[in-house]
Amino acid sequence: MKHYRYLALGDSYTIGEDVPFEANFPSQLVSAISAAEPLSCQQLQVIATTGWTTDELLKGIEEANPEGSFELVSLLIGVNNQYRGYPREQYIQEFQLLLKQAISFAGENPEKVIVVAIPDYGCTPFGASKAAEIHADLLWYNAEAKRQAEGAGAAFADIFPVSRLAAEQPELTASDKLHPSAAMYARWVEIILPCALRILKGMNA
Repeated sequence: MKHYRYLALGDSYTIGEDVPFEANFPSQLVSAISAAEPLSCQQLQVIATTGWTTDELLKGIEEANPEGSFELVSLLIGVNNQYRGYPREQYIQEFQLLLKQAISFAGENPEKVIVVAIPDYGCTPFGASKAAEIHADLLWYNAEAKRQAEGAGAAFADIFPVSRLAAEQPELTASDKLHPSAAMYARWVEIILPCALRILKGMNA
């Protein structure tokens, strides 16, 4: 059986605010990979904290100082830049730095990196009053993330459309009325899994 290491970089959407750790999307992705292929996750390292912006994730990575090369790296960041009204130019510059770091952690191989879209939290009770503004802002953020990911040779997993199902399906939102539930993360994994499998099945024996 092949073994791999997975590094997940992000904020509340990666750590899984208001759900058990095993229900966040990195943990569910690891389980889905094992169910699909004879691949074993030797280490899942998550560097993520609720509320982090791009600059805070940069500091968090510096403090965590992950060692070695990872066969799979995911990056999902930016919603708190949008929420706090940070300049978009700051996101562009800092996301570029984060993407470069993600690629370096993947042994300088961008094909091992998956950038995950920011979900539309305007479809949750928390964001409903500003749904149109949030939707428009996050379309820009995700377009920029996709542009940078594809420009660098990394993959982009677009979970944005499925995240909008929360508007009509309350069970897809956690009890805090903002973050995804375990069921929503499972929907994300359905989108991310094919890309992750392509990456990991290409590993050397």
